[in-house]
Amino acid sequence: MNRRKWLKAAGSYTAGLMALGFSIRSFAQTADSDSANPMGLATSSEHLKPKPMPFELPALPYAYNALEPHFDAMTMEIHHSKHHAAYVNNLNAALLGTPNEGKSLEELMAIVSTLPAAVRNNGGGHFNHSLFWTLLTPQAGTKPSASLEAAITEAFGNMDGFKEQFAKAAMSRFGSGWAWLCRTENGLKICSTANQDNPLMDTEKANCGGYPLLGLDVWEHSYYLKYQNRRADYVTAFWNVLNWELVSDRYESGQ
Repeated sequence: MNRRKWLKAAGSYTAGLMALGFSIRSFAQTADSDSANPMGLATSSEHLKPKPMPFELPALPYAYNALEPHFDAMTMEIHHSKHHAAYVNNLNAALLGTPNEGKSLEELMAIVSTLPAAVRNNGGGHFNHSLFWTLLTPQAGTKPSASLEAAITEAFGNMDGFKEQFAKAAMSRFGSGWAWLCRTENGLKICSTANQDNPLMDTEKANCGGYPLLGLDVWEHSYYLKYQNRRADYVTAFWNVLNWELVSDRYESGQ
């Protein structure tokens, strides 16, 4: 081999080694990067990282069929997994990227008059249902505390008087809404709200303001599969699954 051919071959060999070294280094760097970021996503920009949604659908503390025969399993499942889930998803979408993203439900309720209708409707729906599920129990025979029962007697004469007035509020709500028992500075108060409004909203200070101890959903989706147009039967059934222990705790603690 003459000198010119030898130098050409040596140069090609050296270039090949350099290329091979570069490939090995690149492979090693890629492998290290993939081990830390297996999806291969760009990590240098924080805005590319998915943000956790501020609100989530709460799990029920009982099975869907646990309240049978008073509240049927199909209604409970649809009510929770479809209706309530939609309020949560729509609320998150309405808040995304706004100055109110990250606020608690209670904070949103306190300024709801300044917020878009989507936040009012879906935020109210999420708050109301989150409370409602905890008010229900498969345990029979729960009773109000002595202090709550005394307050009920003072405000409504006796338990029967309370149930009668509460049922009236639930039955007289035209269309969709809620019936509530609230604690106020002047004692207990029964009222009702339209749609997904609730007593914590600043829009309800004159009508239904107070701290909600219990609420009953009287939207048709909460009872129509079982009771059809018999809302009164649904209201009566409510007393069989009401968790008076939780209502008493809310009365005693104010939260």
